[in-house]
Amino acid sequence: MPEYVNWLRHASPYINAHRDCTFVVMLPGDGVEHPNFGNIVHDLVLLHSLGVRLVLVHGSRPQIESRLAARGLSAHYHHGMRITDAATLECVIDAVGQLRIAIEARLSMDMANSPMQGARLRVASGNLVTARPIGVVEGVDYHHTGEVRRVDRKGIGRLLDERSIVLLSPLGYSPTGEIFNLACEDVATRAAIELGADKLLLFGAEPGLLDANGKLVKEIRPQQVAPHLERLGTDYQGELLDAAAEAIRGGVARSHIVSYVENGALLNELFTRAGGGTLVAQEQFEVVREAAIEDVGGLLELISPLEEQGILVRRSREVLEREIEQFSVVERESNIIACAALYPIADSEAGELACLAVNPEYRHGGRGDDLLERIEERARALGLKTLFVLTTRTAHWFRERGFVPSGVERLPAARASLYNYQRNSKIFEKAL
Repeated sequence: MPEYVNWLRHASPYINAHRDCTFVVMLPGDGVEHPNFGNIVHDLVLLHSLGVRLVLVHGSRPQIESRLAARGLSAHYHHGMRITDAATLECVIDAVGQLRIAIEARLSMDMANSPMQGARLRVASGNLVTARPIGVVEGVDYHHTGEVRRVDRKGIGRLLDERSIVLLSPLGYSPTGEIFNLACEDVATRAAIELGADKLLLFGAEPGLLDANGKLVKEIRPQQVAPHLERLGTDYQGELLDAAAEAIRGGVARSHIVSYVENGALLNELFTRAGGGTLVAQEQFEVVREAAIEDVGGLLELISPLEEQGILVRRSREVLEREIEQFSVVERESNIIACAALYPIADSEAGELACLAVNPEYRHGGRGDDLLERIEERARALGLKTLFVLTTRTAHWFRERGFVPSGVERLPAARASLYNYQRNSKIFEKAL
């Protein structure tokens, strides 16, 4: 029970922040076929119940491939795009139509034996996407393969205002009545841009963007995308990353890449500080800055557990309010996740680095080094020549960063007189 209460408390700011926001969610056909699809539906219904305006875009590639194979037809691609001739278009219409009905039915189910039991919602779809043909590229005729020309922003907006979940399929219609096969990533990206969505959420098989070593890249900016695209080539991860970056360049606040394989990946990404996928955003994710009086509550929440363990010296709210100007903090999405303080020592050219703390969820990410660098910059700006630190648990960390063992006799008199022999802290110093 305490874990649940703690999770809910941490999630509540995100619940409030997401209410009345517009999210465009793209789920490829592979995700619809995956055993975890039922859990994703539950999570989407939960988002809807929390006041999120949802546009769901589905893909259909494996379903189309299945119908082509059943009819003895071969799939043809050029530059990764399907060539949709007349026979293939019939398979596309069949696959998309059946898939859309199946998704509508799944979203319309009573969520019996689930957290959303008794939830009722309406799903709306229609000719909301206008398309145009890609035409002939490098001598290759794409026939009925098209690209998004326009998304009916006002029509979708009215449906969202009526509290419907809007379902968009990878089909588009021309003003002359033609039907075009579209990439679901293109539909989702254009819908997010034209709707001015707060988020574009893209499902893939992997947890998010993986680097060359297979490690999850948790955050990335659009200008950092190019090297990854070059490395990934035609891999589907590259398509998702390209779509995410295009949405950001088009004015969408944030794009997220999450896994349709992992149960709860969407909720983990949206309602926890650490997230669970890859975030693509234009703005700076974290900022190192000097603390302000408004940060006292966040500082108390951060350092209290370390005080309980005896790692940090206790500081009351009154002390923090009085000494707030000594602190530097790392802020992430309005949350204080790390801090450190600089105390100049009277009648000396030395200062003390104190209260260095990092939220356990964000350790091993270099925040301590960032704060140490900020404290050293502040110390030099004040004309200090030496930086002392007193620690009971993290001596090795400071030694690895250039601090050398010292003693009480090396401390300036004003600080030596306050040394707590019962605490028996180890003393280190570093020349600036």
